[in-house]
Amino acid sequence: MFVNLACFCFDFFFSFAFCIVARSQSDSDAEVAGTVEEVSDLGIVGENAQDFGDENFSQALGVDVVCVFPKNSARLVNAGEETELLVGVRNDGELPITVVGIRASVHLPFDHKLLVQNLSAQGFNNATIPASAQATFPYIFAVSKYLQPGSFDLVGTIIFEIDQQPYQSTFYNGTIEVVESGGFLSTESVFLVTLGIALLVLFGLWLQSQIQNLSKKSKRAAKVEVGTGARDASVDEWLQGTALSQSQSQKSKKKK
Repeated sequence: MFVNLACFCFDFFFSFAFCIVARSQSDSDAEVAGTVEEVSDLGIVGENAQDFGDENFSQALGVDVVCVFPKNSARLVNAGEETELLVGVRNDGELPITVVGIRASVHLPFDHKLLVQNLSAQGFNNATIPASAQATFPYIFAVSKYLQPGSFDLVGTIIFEIDQQPYQSTFYNGTIEVVESGGFLSTESVFLVTLGIALLVLFGLWLQSQIQNLSKKSKRAAKVEVGTGARDASVDEWLQGTALSQSQSQKSKKKK
């Protein structure tokens, strides 16, 4: 099983190096040449490609698919700009495959029932993969430029027919990172920086007012001399009019 998997990976990435390659595994050189000629036009987008809508189909046995983001291992998607991925299809069945098209959608990562955006479907003309052959299909998509930067889930599906019976295979169901294009800082980053500066200014003003209030209170509580002793003016003001205040006043007069 692991040997077969290793062989498949080697053959598939070999086909990616040529972008669009199909290889027959028959014993005859003539059959190999014919197979390559038959699939040489794979990947050409057709203007009159069949409309396969949003209908879901069953999966087919003997068909393996894989997806690669060329030169984009981090799977970064610039909002509003085109992003390309490659879909590899290997036909291990006995009948040829007619690829109809590719469709994809963007969902929230925590719940795929919450659809964010349906991406453009892409159809193909003359896209037949003979038995025991493989081919690579490009898919170009763009998320909305108004989409908030962050992590989202991309679900991509390739639609094909075997003996005029429609099938589908999911080539990618994973996370993509949407980033804002055209600027070093995103709108969210600018907002957060501005908010931080405003909070610092408000904190500085509040701190300054607190220092001024403390300074005024310290002046009001300045000490005044009474005879040979010292007492806070605030204490005298609080005791003014009481019996203790009158007694202290009489004692002060006697000393004089």
